[in-house]
Amino acid sequence: MGLTKTKEFTKTQNEIAAMAKALAHPARIAILQFLAKQKSCVCGDIVEELPLAQSTVSQHLKELKSVGLIKGEIEGPAVCYCIDLKALSKIKSIFGELFIEVEQNTCC
Repeated sequence: MGLTKTKEFTKTQNEIAAMAKALAHPARIAILQFLAKQKSCVCGDIVEELPLAQSTVSQHLKELKSVGLIKGEIEGPAVCYCIDLKALSKIKSIFGELFIEVEQNTCC
């Protein structure tokens, strides 16, 4: 298998790609929507909200956490998750700038 050559691209391009990849699954969107509706961090309730096994939900949470969209804290035997508002603001800015560039430079 070949190299992905991510080093050939800018930091911002790699960040956008990582965020897009993390958002590219409906279960992860559902997790973010569920967390957005909560007024506090969520411990364990996420599995009950999705039609997925605990291990599958854990993998999706890991992907969201790896790009910083959510944060988790260990409280006893459970991990509590919430949306990282700083990361959310950053992704809105990064994608906003990308789409502004595209809109300003369209030729068709």
